[in-house]
Amino acid sequence: MEEDKDQDKSSEQLPDEEVVEPAAAEESAVEPVTVPEAADVDDPSDEPSAGPAEPVQPAGSAQSTAPAEPPSDARRRLKAALWPPRLSRGQLVVALLLFSLGLALAIQVRSTNDHSQLRGARQEDLVRILDELDSRQQRLQQEKAQLEQSLTQLENSSNQAKEAQEQTRQKTAELGVLAGTVTATGPGIVLTVDDPQGQVKADMLLDTLQELRAAGAEAIQINDVRVVAGTYFTDSSVGGVQIDGRSVSQPFRFTVVGNPQDLTPALNIPGGVVRTLEKQQARATITEQQKVVVDALADPKTLQYAKPAAK
Repeated sequence: MEEDKDQDKSSEQLPDEEVVEPAAAEESAVEPVTVPEAADVDDPSDEPSAGPAEPVQPAGSAQSTAPAEPPSDARRRLKAALWPPRLSRGQLVVALLLFSLGLALAIQVRSTNDHSQLRGARQEDLVRILDELDSRQQRLQQEKAQLEQSLTQLENSSNQAKEAQEQTRQKTAELGVLAGTVTATGPGIVLTVDDPQGQVKADMLLDTLQELRAAGAEAIQINDVRVVAGTYFTDSSVGGVQIDGRSVSQPFRFTVVGNPQDLTPALNIPGGVVRTLEKQQARATITEQQKVVVDALADPKTLQYAKPAAK
């Protein structure tokens, strides 16, 4: 009993348990310090005096012995490294190009997507705009159809006019050959009549011309005189022959455009032109050629009485 009382008295004299609070949140955690229990303490005077707890560094961490750099110096050095910026000429050109490209793309996208006027429009206004667009499209389609029809008509009329012009040109050339106003060329014959005795008269030359025309001659030239529909032959008072009032001398040379296979037999038939000329002591020579040229031209005469008849 006395021992129990002594233990109770000893426990009353012991100070309360002393707990060391952890260090601040920004510092590293420290190991807690435990106070031995009352049962293990024999004498209160042996307990160590309470003092400030020293922070304990965590295991594995290294203590830095270098002094911390003031924040103001770090900011100054960062600012000096960033400003002023040091750019090369190539980087500056690339930056300007990229800025221009981005600005152009932004402007294009904004102009393409600018539907601010339609966004705020009422439903009735949108319906009216759609109706107007449909009407305009129909009018444009009608105008397109009319223009295409006009183009077709112009092409047809142009083709017809071109064809008519070509036919007119060909007809003019044919009439010019007959009228003696243009040069004619083609296959034919050359008939040469030599008259050393001077016995060939105008009527003989006219008979020769008629035979050639009947055989299909298309263009005829005697010496340098072009034979046309109104050509006439006369005997000169001083001798010789005149054609259209122009004197022609022998040998008489007929240049004829036509089919040689028709012209030559027509002149050589019995009792024909060649036999008649031989009886007058004249000699007729026929030469067939693949190309003869009738280049003598007749002077067109102004018609005094004849006029084209109306259809």
